Amino acid sequence: MNESSLPVLLFALLVLTSGLPAAIDPYPTFGDRRIRFPDVPGYCTLKCDFHIHTIFSDGKVWPNMRVEEAVREGLDAIAITDHLEWNPHRADVPFPDQNRSYDIAVKAVEGRPLIVVRGAEITRRMPPEKDEPGHLNALFLQDANKLKQEDAFEVLKEARRQGAFVTWNHPSWLRQTPDGIARVTPLHKRLLDDNLIQGIEVANSNEYSTESLQIALDRNLAILGCSDIHAPIEWIYPGEESSHRPITFVFAKEKTEASLKEALLARRTAVWWKNSLIGRHDNLLPLLHASIAVKSEGYEWETSTFSFLPKTTVLNVRLTNSTDANFILCNVSGYRMHNQTGTFILPAHGNIPLQFNLLQKLPRVSLKFEVLNALIAPDKHAIIEFSVDAQPDNPTAVKKDRLP
Repeated sequence: MNESSLPVLLFALLVLTSGLPAAIDPYPTFGDRRIRFPDVPGYCTLKCDFHIHTIFSDGKVWPNMRVEEAVREGLDAIAITDHLEWNPHRADVPFPDQNRSYDIAVKAVEGRPLIVVRGAEITRRMPPEKDEPGHLNALFLQDANKLKQEDAFEVLKEARRQGAFVTWNHPSWLRQTPDGIARVTPLHKRLLDDNLIQGIEVANSNEYSTESLQIALDRNLAILGCSDIHAPIEWIYPGEESSHRPITFVFAKEKTEASLKEALLARRTAVWWKNSLIGRHDNLLPLLHASIAVKSEGYEWETSTFSFLPKTTVLNVRLTNSTDANFILCNVSGYRMHNQTGTFILPAHGNIPLQFNLLQKLPRVSLKFEVLNALIAPDKHAIIEFSVDAQPDNPTAVKKDRLP
């Protein structure tokens, strides 16, 4: 190398390195992945995923990565639920302790705003193939090793002795239910009658089961939605619109494991799956009212300084959405809208102006919307109602429905 070429090389090196960050993030994020939904009156809205896998069963990542993913998405709680009976990586990752994945995750979560629940997935066949209950998650376990038993009833009785909360996983899973219809078999009836199952997944990964929702309502089970994630979360849910991790909202008195469990036992849950909310009326309505604000902006031209503009009976209202969901609303107020058809979208973290033809000047108006992507029962949508002061200087909406 001669002296004349040295400045050229130094300039090339400067160009090549000028765009490099000062430090490389070992867990890079691709945009803001935090999930945002509000608390409801009297309760914290905890964002949870109670069904995830690691390399310690048939997952593809180490347990500490599940913690990193959950923290980046702003989750409040996760449950590591590796299979008890299915561990295809055991030859490469041998472990005598079924609690090992939980222990690693708990170590990784120290000082982080995340609750890690000890869990395990009981992995059995389904009737009529075999008189076994299919897949169940046992949450809040004390020792997962004690669930390694042959008889499924004894496994569930041991889970009950440990104070576990047991969920029925993906009852409509096509590998075990070829027609995709969730049913309460005689075996499951026995388990439900004996209170050995307390929750049911109505949404799992890419599947939703309307029959599972009806079972939850008929048998008073907690309504759950879970990712059942095996791969890295961004492989399956890249964070684009309507591509979010399925989660369970748990309405808890505080953000602690004890309060989380109490809320599950009290059935204070709802699900967010593929931009749809699913839950009981008494749980879903407070969340919807906390998510959607209504503000009157007065009657059209009411405050105009131009005398030639008539004072109208068309009321201007603005709806604001503070969540990650795009709400699909249908006007059922009894008043025709002037600037929208009957159905419209209230965008995530956005707002939309609406005009209502009231036909007379009213000091207060009741506005009702059917939320087409909020299910309170199979094929039944939630309806939210706001009593709105028509005066723009006093726009507070009276929000109805509170959690019991």
